[in-house]
Amino acid sequence: MRTGQDYLAGLKDGRTIIVDGEAIHDVAAHPAFAPIATTIGELFDLAADPAQGMTATAPETGAQTNRINIIPRSREDLAGFRHTAEAWARHTHGWVGRSPDHVAAFVNGFAAHPEAFAAGDRDLSANVLAYHRRMQTENPYVSYAIIPPQVSRATTAHAWDGDFVQVGVTEERSDGIVVRGAQMLATGGPVADEILVSCIKPLTDDDADFALSFVVPVAAEGLKLYCRRPFAPAATSSYDYPLTSRYDETDALLVFDDVFVPWEKVLVYRDVAGLRRQFFDTGAHVLGNWQAQIRFAVKLQFIAGLARKVAAVNGVDRFPGVVEKLGELAGLTSVVESAVLAAEYTAADDGSGLWLPGKRAVYGAMGLQAELYPRALAILRDLVGGGVLQVPSGVADMRNPETRADIDRYIQSPSAPAEERVKLFKLVWDAVGSEFAGRHHQYEMFYAGAPFVVKGYAYRNYGFDGPLAEVDAFLGSYGVD
Repeated sequence: MRTGQDYLAGLKDGRTIIVDGEAIHDVAAHPAFAPIATTIGELFDLAADPAQGMTATAPETGAQTNRINIIPRSREDLAGFRHTAEAWARHTHGWVGRSPDHVAAFVNGFAAHPEAFAAGDRDLSANVLAYHRRMQTENPYVSYAIIPPQVSRATTAHAWDGDFVQVGVTEERSDGIVVRGAQMLATGGPVADEILVSCIKPLTDDDADFALSFVVPVAAEGLKLYCRRPFAPAATSSYDYPLTSRYDETDALLVFDDVFVPWEKVLVYRDVAGLRRQFFDTGAHVLGNWQAQIRFAVKLQFIAGLARKVAAVNGVDRFPGVVEKLGELAGLTSVVESAVLAAEYTAADDGSGLWLPGKRAVYGAMGLQAELYPRALAILRDLVGGGVLQVPSGVADMRNPETRADIDRYIQSPSAPAEERVKLFKLVWDAVGSEFAGRHHQYEMFYAGAPFVVKGYAYRNYGFDGPLAEVDAFLGSYGVD
């Protein structure tokens, strides 16, 4: 099994990551990326520990692999995936949205239905199976970039000014293809091993040059990753920014300057219909988003724990109004927890031997995520009030004897000394008010697409035929007579 040390050593591959106009080649040593790289390494160490029960024998290879790489062929396999996804999410308290289990779930779906990759002009099904088996044996951290740059939402890539703004194929060779352009938004990409590049946005027949799926090493020649501003370097200490200093998974725009991709790493080639097949005809989309809801449930539990702790420290946890707020937060969290379990309970064989979580439960919870998360934060904000503002500027104020006496006297609670109270409220601020918190607010609202798109998934997968038939039957049971 791959360890954290193995993973960190692999990051020293000369990749080109751009921050503030500077090209960074050793992310494991850079303050913007070392914290999240360390966290990902801890996930690999956790999985490699036999006591955690996070490994299984892969039927395809006979090798021991992380359970995240096992195609679910039974309800028990789904439970094994959930166990591993929950264990990783609990290690990060749900604050790492693109841990390695996310894209792994998609690739499991791909490999369960290789025929979806054989229907175009090129049969690429063998590539999909080979890549899945490599994931089982090597356990790489794969991120993905599956959205075009936001040049225009009214048109698709073929109509944009300039050649190859969205990544597309510029040359076909006997040994592979050459791609040029950009794609977004590779969350965790700077510290991943490889990136799955594709397009989930619907394209037209005129966009065939951009209808691609391929896997590329982050260190590929000609590939650059332009990062949004990393927050970790501004974290003055883990006491002041306990989440930022550990879990800032930088998002990045990928720019391809004539990057060569060998044929064996190409999964979809100039096949507009194939882009949709890979996500929705294979079960990959529901598997990947079930993982996302597992992680989201753990994050909401952590936020609920923060709210309950704040109420107790402030001595208001028995006030009816506070109990009402905590009860609402408990209800919101329970919705996602229950959906995760309901999806597993209603799982079924899709007819090919692949077991998929119940789509009604997965997409129902996902459809509410853009409302659930902001509401959970609003409740937490309401409970902490000005407490997150009445904190020292930094941990140095706690260490200086000349200022510590004032803090101990004036920033304390009957149930918590100043050091513990400040520590708690610093954590809450990092969850609701810091730049890291703002990014997470935006991420949870839009990670799966615009809210109308996500609610469309919920609508299409709910199954309205039964309720409509019941209404029609009832209407038919009486009349004007």
